[in-house]
Amino acid sequence: MRRLWRPKYWIGVVLAIPLLIMFPAYAYYSSQNRDVPYDWLQFNFDAQHSGNDAQEHLINLDNVSTLHRLFQTTLNGTYLSVADGAPAYISQIRTTNGVHDLLFVTTMPGDLIALDAQTGAQLWAHQTNPSDPCYIHKNTNPCYTTSSPAIDPDRQYVYSYGLDGCVHKYRISDGTEIMTGGWPEMATHKGYEEKGSSALSIVADKQGHHYLYVTHAGYPGDGGDYQGHVTIIDLVDGKQHVINALCMTQADTQFEPPDAQPDCSEQQAGIWARSGVVYDPDMDRIYVSTGNGAFDPEAGNWGDSVLAFHPNGSGVNIGNPLDSYTPANADEMNDTDSDLGSAEPTILPPTEWHHYAVQGGKDAKIRIIDLDNMSAQGHPGAMGGELPGSLLPIPQGGQLLTQPVAWTNPTNGQVWVLVGNYSGLSGIPLNESGTGWQTPWVDKDSGCWSPIVANGVLFCVGGTAIRAFDPLTGVEKWHDDTLGSMHWQGPIVANGVLYVTDNAQHVSAYTIGH
Repeated sequence: MRRLWRPKYWIGVVLAIPLLIMFPAYAYYSSQNRDVPYDWLQFNFDAQHSGNDAQEHLINLDNVSTLHRLFQTTLNGTYLSVADGAPAYISQIRTTNGVHDLLFVTTMPGDLIALDAQTGAQLWAHQTNPSDPCYIHKNTNPCYTTSSPAIDPDRQYVYSYGLDGCVHKYRISDGTEIMTGGWPEMATHKGYEEKGSSALSIVADKQGHHYLYVTHAGYPGDGGDYQGHVTIIDLVDGKQHVINALCMTQADTQFEPPDAQPDCSEQQAGIWARSGVVYDPDMDRIYVSTGNGAFDPEAGNWGDSVLAFHPNGSGVNIGNPLDSYTPANADEMNDTDSDLGSAEPTILPPTEWHHYAVQGGKDAKIRIIDLDNMSAQGHPGAMGGELPGSLLPIPQGGQLLTQPVAWTNPTNGQVWVLVGNYSGLSGIPLNESGTGWQTPWVDKDSGCWSPIVANGVLFCVGGTAIRAFDPLTGVEKWHDDTLGSMHWQGPIVANGVLYVTDNAQHVSAYTIGH
């Protein structure tokens, strides 16, 4: 047996004591290190579009009331320079003018504008209008987009949708457009009929492959010859794969205008929800919801459905997704213009090895879907299948045209679903199994769009205001109601600064302190 009184042993213990004291302090300092910036690369923070910014550590419930305006700048692009979406943000980029934190917005005329995220100064801009002016249905109203930009994970390029029907690729450091390797990438041949509504999405799948997704729908009124579709662009080689919500059997096809080929005899089933394509990293699948349109899986028509695919866009075979959810009353929803696809699935944390998502719609309801068996019948194409008892009227009333947030309370692990729309805001706790609802809090005075949570603070915008709430109680902690009006805009938070755009062509930024 070793004798503990030996001198060499006690010398080692004495020398180790300072290290044992220092290690917890070092670990705490590292966890609280405020000098390590992070990025907000796409709509609602990540490829899940979770709206859940757990990396924020400067803004919190204790100091959010001290938010004040850092800057407000007016966008200077082509006509009507309104960014009707959410910005993207990247930190510490070396440019020709030094190192900058950068903010990117896509405007309704299709411009991409880069701003200094600390001052609001415009650094560069690109106009992406077609050579011939685009008019909706070739009439008199100009085309527009409500898309949002996305930055790829290697932090070299930013992507934006233009009114020429293409996705454009720009070097972040100086704004140079990439014109090789298939770029710009065509996403629609009939931009006057098909609107780029949703945010661009970028996914790094489990194999480390990077894909960019752009979706299309029709312009308001559901008129014209449009078919909802997803264009998937491989960011390594620029090759495309196309998923059509209608006539899905015509794989990798972007349909031409009427009287040209290839074409689809069906119309609608637009993909227009704010998030575009949603990725679940645990399932390694992408999900997309469709709007009103024919539901006939045998003919390849998937209106009013949630569809699952591999990240490269493949399903079980040509014309079929990996899995699907379609409400039992899909025909009625189609007849009453109650698009299921007004929102994308909100991915919930896995529960007891099951994977769930919340899906809302213009029917003013939300429901929980089992992502391991979306129709509850073990195959795509069946109708019904939401979890029993999970079909819930939105607590504040009104249609769901925004993306909810699934937020986990760090003190007890309970999951909350936070829902904002024109009618108000609500926080709905899930039960312990994650398969049903508990009593929500409801605020009918604070209509807002696509809320986010940053470090336990709930932010949303609506009317002419941006507001902050406690997500557990719905109690308002701060607001600024001096902005321009809002439509599809959504806030972001990065490194202690809150950013938002409005319909007055503004980008506004707020920081804590006095």
